[in-house]
Amino acid sequence: MVDEIKYEYKTVQTVRGTGGLVISKMQKDGWELVEQLPGRLRTTLNFRRPKKPLPWRLIGVGAAVLVVLAAIIGTGVVLSGGDEEKDASASSTATSEKPSATPTVDESTAAEVITAQNNPEFAALLKADPCDEANVNFATKHEGQMVAFDGSVRHMASYGDDRTRYDFLLGPGDKGSQTTDGPNFKYEDVNTGNLHLTGKQVPATVAVGDKFRFVAEVVEFNMVQCVFRLAPVSTETR
Repeated sequence: MVDEIKYEYKTVQTVRGTGGLVISKMQKDGWELVEQLPGRLRTTLNFRRPKKPLPWRLIGVGAAVLVVLAAIIGTGVVLSGGDEEKDASASSTATSEKPSATPTVDESTAAEVITAQNNPEFAALLKADPCDEANVNFATKHEGQMVAFDGSVRHMASYGDDRTRYDFLLGPGDKGSQTTDGPNFKYEDVNTGNLHLTGKQVPATVAVGDKFRFVAEVVEFNMVQCVFRLAPVSTETR
């Protein structure tokens, strides 16, 4: 009888347009794509690959080590039994007063947000020509990372049957439609809910010239249109 194949599974979320690269990389590592769930901004990819069985020789060695450790621990408990009884009360009190350990933070979720203050490259980009080569270099290097900047809405284009979806053109600074320096940042095919508006006074609507603190994910730079695409993460009024 052939043993049933056991799989391990992994889910990856990609920004729209980058799924092919992720799939190719995962397949090189032995993963098989089993499901692809496209969204408006991100695509969810589900993979699987056969679990590698642990060699019996290693299992035997591991078991032997556990037996030795159990013997050592048992001997230690017998030898220190008297001292533990004497210190039981004090130990109990110390444990109850000790603060709980800080949870481990996944490095992928604690990645630094790029700003003009902590990244000279981004600071220069915010003042560069919209078609400068610095745009494509930055987008390629930092794809999937988050950036934050003070900016304003330069232009809005609505579409759809209910006219509730928009393309937002954003610019660094406070000049709105009069912005001339910096990238042509663009949110594509989003509604106001996707902006994740925050701040002391959250507006009911968004208009050209409105000023915000934008936090967004780097998607890509379109060299033909000189448009730097971002995906909104949060939009704070200022």
